[in-house]
Amino acid sequence: MTSILSGGESEITVGAFLIALRWKGVTVEELTGFALAARGVANIPCRDMEGLVCICPPHDGQVKHPPLDALCGLIAASAGARVLLISDQSVPPLRGLTASNVVQGLGLQMTWDPMEAESWVVKGRFAALSATGMLPGLLHTRRARKEVVLRTPLSTLEKLLSPAHAAVVLGAMHGPVLGTAVEVIQALGHPRGTALQGVDGGIVPWVSRRTRGVALDQNHLVPMTVEPRDFGLDHDSEPELPMYGPPEDEQGACDNANLVLDAQKVVKGVLRGDNNSARDACLMGAGVILKTVGMSMTLAEGVDLAAQALDGGAVDERIAQLSDLTGK
Repeated sequence: MTSILSGGESEITVGAFLIALRWKGVTVEELTGFALAARGVANIPCRDMEGLVCICPPHDGQVKHPPLDALCGLIAASAGARVLLISDQSVPPLRGLTASNVVQGLGLQMTWDPMEAESWVVKGRFAALSATGMLPGLLHTRRARKEVVLRTPLSTLEKLLSPAHAAVVLGAMHGPVLGTAVEVIQALGHPRGTALQGVDGGIVPWVSRRTRGVALDQNHLVPMTVEPRDFGLDHDSEPELPMYGPPEDEQGACDNANLVLDAQKVVKGVLRGDNNSARDACLMGAGVILKTVGMSMTLAEGVDLAAQALDGGAVDERIAQLSDLTGK
């Protein structure tokens, strides 16, 4: 992995390696080794920062559903957490919508500078940071990932760049990867963490059905579920985006300006007070973040704290402060 990230392997070798791993199945030990190799050459900010929680959604983004992870993080930050959201943009093969598209609509920015991200977290309790800003070597893998098409261990690796002392909320796809993901978090030394099989493998819980997860708390792994009915936040369907025609060659959802605006409208609607499925998904997502970082004992308490921050105007105040910090 060190050789791949340094650009020392051909695209054919990288593609063959990724396909072989996908075919045989990647182990906890392999993913842990890959993560340690990546962390060894990455510029990781916020080391030893107290009360930090890192949000790690899929970096190739979403197409059908609006990316709500940034708003979940902003709500949690407004409730008192220190939040570092690690994402990216235009990641193949999906090239879906990510936090970068959403924060721009709020007058904020994603940064490629880890030190700038650390400054924003210190001053404003929230930052969205590009994984390739931390680890430029990920760019060496993009063409191979585009050609392979299938999800590979790199999709998990790029979500494992958090500082080791931080709490982690990590999105996981359906299947056995859920247990693998949280075991890797544990092996990397994180004291607290949650791996969640949210919408499209992200960190935002489903509102139309139960969301499975596993929580790590001081070396103890505990199965968890997020049941929207328990909080009166259940809906018949998920918040969705309009359907457009297929993207042009070499493009994806992130290249569709109308789709980006649609995603931003959903997030702005939640901030405006729209009482809908998007709002309720964000409250549960923020609740998971607050429970993971230890600001609430239960998920119900976390959801209550999130609702107070959103309804009390704290989120609007946080965004205004961050706009002054991050606006370009």
